[in-house]
Amino acid sequence: MRNKRYMAKVAAFCFILPALLVAVLLLLYPVLSSIFYSLTSKHLIKADYDFVGLKNYIDVLSDPSFWKSFWINIKWTVVSLVGQILVGFTAALALERIKHCKSFFRTVLIIPWAFPTIVIALSWKWILNGVSGFLPNFLVSIGLFEKAPQFLSSGELVFPTLVFINIWFGAPLIMVNVLSALQTVPKDQYEAAQIDGASPLQSFIHITVPHIRMVVGLLVVLRTIWIFNSFDIIYLITGGGPAELTQTVPIYAYNVGWGLKMLGRSSAVTVLLLVFLLIVCFMYFKLLDKWEKEGTA
Repeated sequence: MRNKRYMAKVAAFCFILPALLVAVLLLLYPVLSSIFYSLTSKHLIKADYDFVGLKNYIDVLSDPSFWKSFWINIKWTVVSLVGQILVGFTAALALERIKHCKSFFRTVLIIPWAFPTIVIALSWKWILNGVSGFLPNFLVSIGLFEKAPQFLSSGELVFPTLVFINIWFGAPLIMVNVLSALQTVPKDQYEAAQIDGASPLQSFIHITVPHIRMVVGLLVVLRTIWIFNSFDIIYLITGGGPAELTQTVPIYAYNVGWGLKMLGRSSAVTVLLLVFLLIVCFMYFKLLDKWEKEGTA
């Protein structure tokens, strides 16, 4: 009996071994190499480098440009995340109430998420171009503006514009997952609540929210990591400009590593980013664990 259990465990390990090796090669090696290079004076052009200890971390943490990028990143993450959740949640609730053509509306609303990021970024860059873009010239033609608004180069407009694009791009993912979670809520509980005289708002708070909050919580964790690490959509549209007004930490790390060729310092930025996200995720999972215990109590 013990031999059979042992062989079953060995067989199970053999099945997961290929995936484990891929995870180690694709995740563990880059993390360890970043930590190692962050402690050196590694340069992309120079072959030789020295061990410098925590000097790169000190230089990064004393750089005002880093802190500016960090606070922009915090604002970018919080506003985008809240917007995506509100829009995605509202769309999911609306789709849940639709009786006809639900599949059609679901397909139409998921379109932003279906396209590659580069297509989304270049399309919006063309639409919002301050000279030949469709939207600025349309707003001028209908009399809302005397001159074409510079959505991607104005210091006042560029950040809200990027946040709007990110919400438009990410909300469908929230919508699909929340809609799937809504399908699992027992309908008889709504009927019982209605018989007891509960209002729609009370049913939503006491029935809907407890059933789907774990799904929403996991979505918040995943979207926080994704948005905070987002590089492509910002870089493709504004490159972090104008005047570093949309430069987030990933773009700052890219500029230091590939612009200034200072790989050691750039690695220190990525390690700091990893530590910050691990702390945030730890706080998230503590809250999720509390919710799970309350749900089983």
